Amino acid sequence: MEAPGSLYIVAAPSGAGKTSLIKRLVECTSGIEVSISHTTRPPRPGEQDGVNYYFVDPGAFQGLINEGVFLEYARVFEHYYGTSRYVVMERLEAGMDVILEIDWQGARQVRALMPNSHTIFILPPSREALRRRLEDRGQDRDTVIERRMRAAVDEMSHYQEFDYLIINDDFDCALEALRAIFIANRQRRELQIRRHGELLKALLS
Repeated sequence: MEAPGSLYIVAAPSGAGKTSLIKRLVECTSGIEVSISHTTRPPRPGEQDGVNYYFVDPGAFQGLINEGVFLEYARVFEHYYGTSRYVVMERLEAGMDVILEIDWQGARQVRALMPNSHTIFILPPSREALRRRLEDRGQDRDTVIERRMRAAVDEMSHYQEFDYLIINDDFDCALEALRAIFIANRQRRELQIRRHGELLKALLS
């Protein structure tokens, strides 16, 4: 029987490089998917509905809350983000490792419901580096960057709630550390027994 996948929560302040690291991780490691969240914010240039997010209006989002669809949801700045519990469970049962890109508030909600999930927090090497990365995006006004910097300090203060901590100073080193977490967790005894039960029996018979 296919071993169930594992749920991973990856959080970071805006600009720490979380999205780039996860994108590269999925490209170089099989069996990993990023859960697509619902959001009320408008698409950024190049984003597609059903690929990057499910873009919905506030009324539709509230309806999904009322129906109990979300595993977690939170308001970030002026927009809402939420994760469908049904999509996540379907992919886990299919044997995929699933990543939730959510903030510390969402992580708390998910851990309460799924305590076996693995939590990873990504930090920048300095505040100066974080500001520079936000500015280099060229997507936000100065006032938005200042707001993101203030929010980042609050976000980073919750790193102690997470199982793993990665400092994204050198991208390749951070990617190697992130990938190591996934590879190591796949070797856990209980998962290996489910994957290779017949082999283990044969070795001991």
